[in-house]
Amino acid sequence: MRKFPEPALALVDTMRIAAAADPARAISFGGAPGSNSHQATMSFAPEALPLPCYGFEDAIEAVHSGAAGAAMIPIDNSEAGRVSDIHFLLPESGLHIVAEQFMPITHCLMGIGPGPFEGAWSHPHALAQSRRFLAERGIAGLSYADTAGAAALVAERGEPRMAAIAPPLAAELYGLRIVEREVEDAHDNTTRFVVLAKDPLDPSSLAGEDTMTTFIFEVKNVPAALYKALGCFATNGVNMTKLESYQQGASFAATMFYADIEGAPGDARVDAALEELAFQVRELRLLGSYRRARKRG
Repeated sequence: MRKFPEPALALVDTMRIAAAADPARAISFGGAPGSNSHQATMSFAPEALPLPCYGFEDAIEAVHSGAAGAAMIPIDNSEAGRVSDIHFLLPESGLHIVAEQFMPITHCLMGIGPGPFEGAWSHPHALAQSRRFLAERGIAGLSYADTAGAAALVAERGEPRMAAIAPPLAAELYGLRIVEREVEDAHDNTTRFVVLAKDPLDPSSLAGEDTMTTFIFEVKNVPAALYKALGCFATNGVNMTKLESYQQGASFAATMFYADIEGAPGDARVDAALEELAFQVRELRLLGSYRRARKRG
């Protein structure tokens, strides 16, 4: 059943009531209060009204329904890679990327007591970020919908040999004991989030700023298809900072690519590169242009 554990419900209800009173200020996110997405939302827009949703799809739907003006969605992590299914969710969402947010990630091992623990609940990405930590202690990683929700679940069940891996705020909110801090395997652990909204930013409003543009494209099923596509950016001097492939459907005949480039439409080089790309590929869809939050490289 898609519902938050009991210890989180009062906080969720309070936040939902506040967001319903002023939905234009609300930013939806997937996860219980205290999750990384919650903290990224407040770091990005301290004046916003955080709207907790059970999952990413629910956070996206909140924007479509008008319950929130925007959604904060994690897209990839420096240790665990891209967030599962996000490349399918973004194009299918019908929303546009209007901002990005980078946030250092730190997690704690927490429980109702001091341990030892047999298992630890958390989001699969948090488990992946702490795989060595868990293996060294013989703790089994158990997948849950989000980190803070996992902490609320441990508080609800009251099992002394079960723990959660979650942000320190989750322990505070749900009355858990922090047993070990900074359990992530890499201490430069960082997640990139994107902010989604119904309407895209007009690229002309970004003139003179450092910008990024995100898009997806499907190559033709011909020799050197990707080489030709990437050549559009090389010959026009446009820097591509991210390129990831994924399959759509079961034909395995062609590949979809998710890409980030520096710059935005309105820049002559970007315009030329995208025009050439549209000729070379089967499909091209812009997901948004927005201010660059961090210099690449």
